[in-house]
Amino acid sequence: MRGLSGLNALVTGGASGIGLATAWLLAACDADVAVLDLDPSAVPEPLRGYRADVSDDDMVRTAVDAAASDLSGLDIVVNNAGIGAVGTVEDGDEGQWHRVFDVNVMGVVRTTRAALPHLRASAHAAVVNVCSIAATAGLPQRALYSASKGALQSLTLAMAADHVREGIRVNCVNPGTVDTPWVGRLLDQAADPAAERAALNARQPLGRLVSADEVAAAIVYLASPAAASVTGAALAVDGGMQGLRLRPAGQ
Repeated sequence: MRGLSGLNALVTGGASGIGLATAWLLAACDADVAVLDLDPSAVPEPLRGYRADVSDDDMVRTAVDAAASDLSGLDIVVNNAGIGAVGTVEDGDEGQWHRVFDVNVMGVVRTTRAALPHLRASAHAAVVNVCSIAATAGLPQRALYSASKGALQSLTLAMAADHVREGIRVNCVNPGTVDTPWVGRLLDQAADPAAERAALNARQPLGRLVSADEVAAAIVYLASPAAASVTGAALAVDGGMQGLRLRPAGQ
């Protein structure tokens, strides 16, 4: 995947977690990379940081246009920015439901439509949306988050159909539980963080959380010319959570 020389990439939520791992890998594969984030101050070189809140259309358009200008175009957009939510349909007020959809779904809409004029000028245009295992598997205490990620997977398919004849590929990755700062904060809030981490590890057939670098590798593959015939796909990076049904250990 070192064939990204001459390609320009934009990653939202790229200052930490999956986004930062993806931005680093894109840069290691010789792409020029711009990062959009609420706080891009800590984004290290050679990555270029731009401040943007994906729930603010004006900020997104300004940041995307600035990045495209500085990079002399855009070939790859990785829609990674997102927020989580815990609880059933009884939990969280309507404001929280609107907020999560505004970031997790509309944030992808805002960023992609701002980037489309630049992507149409590329010979290797690709959009990769960071979805979740929550889009395809029923997880407890994740009603709002799951609903937003289910919408994002459907949106990915619709976008792929809309733009395939423009030469723009659109795919998504569906990570399992990833060892990110957000998951770490959730674990810290648990009554027994060590027991909660052990439970998260145990529900994944591989017996451990997915790493941000593993998700980044899948994203970069889908974004690269190596995946030129892949569009409208959802690539699971979930340790087997979605497809495998194992007997309890020892049986």
